[in-house]
Amino acid sequence: MDYPKSIPSVGLVNGRFVDENPVTGSPGSLIPAVWGNAVTQEILSVVAGAGMAPSEADNGQLFKAIQTIIGVTSPMRSVVTRLAASKVLAPEELGLVLIDGSPAATTITLPPADVALGVRDVIVRRVDNSGNRLVIRAAGSDRIRFHTHLSASGYPFLVLMGGGDWWQLRSDGAGSWWPVGRFDNTPLGRPFFETTLQMSPGGYGALNGNVLSRSDWPWLWDHAQQSGALTTEAARGGMEGGWTSADGALNFRIPEARGEFLRVLDESRGVDVARTSGSSQVHTLQKHNHFLPTGTGSSIRPASSIPDGLWDVAHDVNAVPTNTTVATTYPNPAFDAGTEGGVGNIGTFSAETRPRNIAYPGRIKLI
Repeated sequence: MDYPKSIPSVGLVNGRFVDENPVTGSPGSLIPAVWGNAVTQEILSVVAGAGMAPSEADNGQLFKAIQTIIGVTSPMRSVVTRLAASKVLAPEELGLVLIDGSPAATTITLPPADVALGVRDVIVRRVDNSGNRLVIRAAGSDRIRFHTHLSASGYPFLVLMGGGDWWQLRSDGAGSWWPVGRFDNTPLGRPFFETTLQMSPGGYGALNGNVLSRSDWPWLWDHAQQSGALTTEAARGGMEGGWTSADGALNFRIPEARGEFLRVLDESRGVDVARTSGSSQVHTLQKHNHFLPTGTGSSIRPASSIPDGLWDVAHDVNAVPTNTTVATTYPNPAFDAGTEGGVGNIGTFSAETRPRNIAYPGRIKLI
């Protein structure tokens, strides 16, 4: 394109258009048909390139066409939208959407991911840490295609959890929003330790056996059903580390691990046999002898010091060392050889079987 050069002597000054000047008698610029047609065709080519039908009544088609064409090669727009209440997003608001969910529970609905929208990106980011539920929902029957290993069609909504949590989504123009990136990609359902009592952003909850709604957490319920560690609420005893179907209809229970040590599942190794994922296990006591601090001529611990009388002096005398062995001997050959008496149920043994440890809060990935 250029200014018309075909009639340079008629109304053009330095090659540019000018208005008529009745005072001086200068004529206004004439627009030749060839130039007018060329300009129109240039604009129509952009409109056609965006897959749009020309409309004489629509004076915004060129802008829309440019937006569409740019969106194909760069779907992210330099737009910042700030929200503090539930809203249906308009296409022109897509870009970086900053959401404050502190006033109340909030739902932000995305535009339809149809042909009219085309390929577009949006980053939805939570700015508050109030704990109010903040939902990003697809329009109508559209789906957000996350956790497709659990449900091929994805889910109708996702949840932003914690200040700074964000997802970048891309529409495909065919009813779906696809995740391009997110704040935290840790796999769903993974348990781990934290070094703060605060709940980190990105989709985490306490590993506390809470009951959740299936409709609020459909992807997590799907995960539970496919985990191999799902049982009924009635059979939860001994399976506290697994999932339960709770009321059997509307909710489900997440694993409980507070105050517990975690152990790697045996999975046919033969060290910790007959275990299922999520099963709990009571403590066991390594058999051993107890002695008073010894010196030359020291003797075994008197039976009178054992209030429940489980100490068998006559039997244990064969296992008593005569040197300076102190306190507990481990391992003890006499016990290991099976020559010992039964230790019986003499307590929880927490002071004897629990190793030194550090307690950190347990967390589980909920989305």
